[in-house]
Amino acid sequence: MIERPRRLRSSPAMRRLVSETRLHPADLVLPMFVREGASEPVAISSMPGVVQHTTESLRPAIAEAAAAGVGGIMLFGVPEHKDATGSGATDPNGILNVATRIAVAEAGDALVVQTDLCLDEFTDHGHCGVLDASGYVDNDATNQRYREMAVAQAEAGSQLLGLSGMMDGQVAEVRDELDAAGYANLALLGYAAKYASAFYGPFREAVQSSLEGDRRSYQLDPANRREGLREIDLDVAEGADIVMVKPAMSYLDVLADAAASSPVPVWAYQVSGEYAMIEAAAANGWIDRRRAIEESVVSIRRAGADAVLTYWAVELAGWIR
Repeated sequence: MIERPRRLRSSPAMRRLVSETRLHPADLVLPMFVREGASEPVAISSMPGVVQHTTESLRPAIAEAAAAGVGGIMLFGVPEHKDATGSGATDPNGILNVATRIAVAEAGDALVVQTDLCLDEFTDHGHCGVLDASGYVDNDATNQRYREMAVAQAEAGSQLLGLSGMMDGQVAEVRDELDAAGYANLALLGYAAKYASAFYGPFREAVQSSLEGDRRSYQLDPANRREGLREIDLDVAEGADIVMVKPAMSYLDVLADAAASSPVPVWAYQVSGEYAMIEAAAANGWIDRRRAIEESVVSIRRAGADAVLTYWAVELAGWIR
């Protein structure tokens, strides 16, 4: 007998019927940037189609995302002023906390408002934590700031805190602080396997990063696969409700490992560089933009991601609804 797998590829309807991986708008999360003091949205040159929102333009953008049926939004603040300890991150009137209150009011129950719990946007040195006298990121001092930041975000109404700083013990520290402050029901997303990647480049423009040096002493070495799974296991043990692999497309092996072993949902972040590469190639006519976007997100879901953070969330949701 000749095996004929092509029978199941014979028509669009047949291919759709036997598809192993499907996309749904609720599986998508839209990252959004909100810039303090901006009078109008500011285009991000390295991420065509993405902007730094004002607090006013944020409202219709959230309404659009809700109407598209996406599962959530992830907010990042872009402050006017920075300092060594990132004090704006814990200021109730800091841009991220102000934006969170606006987003929660606008979104209602239509989608989950999530916030980035990290100091890098708020520090004048651009690192994800507090520096010691030698310039090294002080893990324990940073976790104390994360505790304070978690309460500030909880008070602002965030429904899911994204712990992206890659400090040892950060999930346990934040969970302890939130429980003591009366926020035991607030969920935590642990950016467990976050790699020191070159693909974050456009994001630095998006948040106007002032990074000095690099983050290789706390983000994962791109060469390490087992270490990613170890970090995921640690975050789960510390109380993470969801874990993250970031970036997505260059780490599909790590994502598949995590999906196979994690008892909690596993998400992946299709980062700024992944977005920029596809947009640039499409703008030059080298690839079919829509097919490349769909294929890229399908690959992330196929590898095991339960949800995908992507800057195409709203546009993609419109295509697949």
